[in-house]
Amino acid sequence: QVQLVESGGGLVQPGGSLRLSCASSVNIFTYNAMAWYRQAPGKERELVAAITNDGTTNYAESVKGRFTIARDNAKNTVYLQMNSLKPEDTAVYYCNADQRIGLRVYEYRGQGTQVTVSS
Repeated sequence: QVQLVESGGGLVQPGGSLRLSCASSVNIFTYNAMAWYRQAPGKERELVAAITNDGTTNYAESVKGRFTIARDNAKNTVYLQMNSLKPEDTAVYYCNADQRIGLRVYEYRGQGTQVTVSS
């Protein structure tokens, strides 16, 4: 059974850093891509960063140059390094994985981890 478990959230001051981790219960090459999404209160869920099996990455414009997504295949873990954090980065961050089998796409999501940026 696929499980994604996030960790690393917390309270940080503006300008600070956090590293989120997403541990998969199965080999991450099972997925076509993994990503981090976030959702702030009263706002829609938005894509923060994504990484494919070949290492291709893409980022939301609002986090480019500040956030880095990376994967450790040996540990079946994806990370989100967040630097120069701003109050507007405050949200629940979710790890997401897509698995394509034929024409069907299966999506998996973790339980989320809270990130609060405040002085």
